[in-house]
Amino acid sequence: MRDLLIYFWAAFFEIFGCFAFWNYFRQNKPWYWLLPGIFSLLFFAFLLTKVHAEFAGRAYAIYGGIYIAASLMWLYFVEHRVPDQWDITGALMCIAGALVILFTPR
Repeated sequence: MRDLLIYFWAAFFEIFGCFAFWNYFRQNKPWYWLLPGIFSLLFFAFLLTKVHAEFAGRAYAIYGGIYIAASLMWLYFVEHRVPDQWDITGALMCIAGALVILFTPR
C-alpha cells in the first residue's frame, strides 16, 4: 500500500510539472511558470526511486497505469472536464494491468 501512495504522489507531481510547462508553452503564461514545473518534475523522478520494485522498468510499468487514472482525475478536478466513458474504460483497464504487475508474486 505504501508503494501505491508513492505512485499516486509521483503522478500528481509529474502531472503538475507537465501542466506548468503546458501553460507556459501553450497558454502563453509567464516564464516563472516553468520554475514549479522543474521542481515538480524533479520530485516526481525522486519519488519513483522510493518504490519497492526490483527493476526500474517494472516500476515504470506499474506507474503508467496509475498515471493514466491520475491524469483523468486532473482533467476533472483541475481542468473541469468530465472524462467520457472511453476514458474511464481505458483507465480501468490500465489500472487492472498495473495492479497485476504490482501484486503478482515473483
